[in-house]
Amino acid sequence: MSTYEAAGVDIEAGERAVDLMKDKVARSRRPEVVDDASGFAGLFDASALLRYQRPLLATSTDGVGTKVMIAQRYGKHDTIGIDLVGMVLDDLVVCGAEPLFMTDYIACGKVVPERIAEIVGGVAEGCRLAGAALVGGETAEHPGAMGADEYDLAGAGTGVVEASAMLGPERVAEGDVVLGLASSGVHSNGYSLVRHVLREASLSLDAVLPELGRPLGEELLEPTRIYSLACLELTRAVEVHAYAHITGGGIEGNLARSLPAHLDAVLDRSSWTPPAIFEVLAGHGKIAQRDLDRTFNLGVGMAAVVAPGAADEAVRVLAARGLPAWVMGEIVAGTGQARYR
Repeated sequence: MSTYEAAGVDIEAGERAVDLMKDKVARSRRPEVVDDASGFAGLFDASALLRYQRPLLATSTDGVGTKVMIAQRYGKHDTIGIDLVGMVLDDLVVCGAEPLFMTDYIACGKVVPERIAEIVGGVAEGCRLAGAALVGGETAEHPGAMGADEYDLAGAGTGVVEASAMLGPERVAEGDVVLGLASSGVHSNGYSLVRHVLREASLSLDAVLPELGRPLGEELLEPTRIYSLACLELTRAVEVHAYAHITGGGIEGNLARSLPAHLDAVLDRSSWTPPAIFEVLAGHGKIAQRDLDRTFNLGVGMAAVVAPGAADEAVRVLAARGLPAWVMGEIVAGTGQARYR
């Protein structure tokens, strides 16, 4: 007899996973969230937008990439959801938008309730750190298409910004200052190259390297720093003209997206020291500097372009939130590029 369970889908396990994650999801709740008894949709009270004169809704979607493969190999699943939030909601804040809510999607070969609850718990924690609500999601079991211990996750987020307050290249002016906001490590980009280095150098995730002082797996799974609330506070405190979320493409590639065609960002590489993990990867993988620059954040997870007189106060505001920041460059006449001196 053919049944759904015989085909590899365990409905009861899915229901158990939902029960386990409920309390964790509740921690990300905002006052605007409205309960939907059916559970088919997440509801958000849009009357909260009435305080805006011209509210612009911002949306973003993304995944975590092959970092999930490190989490699966190392058996640690409680922070990969934070990475997802960082990839999605910190894109919204680049234009000045406040993240409002997010949904997630997990595909797996087999629903292990405790593992799914850990993953979603990370998403909920990331949403809490970003000031957003996790209003819904979906877990799909794909037996045969994925191994029993394999999974992937993606998400989508929505935010809002006042039209007159939107940040971006049109606000950037010659003489502005570029700030670097510290990353927590590799974040969620470049893991195909990371895994290549691990394989070629025969590095174990359990290896405790002297440069790191903890297992390599722990270092590589350090969750992405969430910048949303710090960036929103900074925008209220000083004159911010633009942000750049440093993800795939590195510092130069992402910062150039926030520049007008007639200006350049000139950066001082000596203004900061990248975290040790990047030296480890470069050394064991014999990675050239150009490839490091194009692949990794190298210790800068977000860049801010501020008015010339705002830099010192901006660094102080961010430091008060426990976020290290420093002057890493300036805006000069050019052709829309970010480059090192």
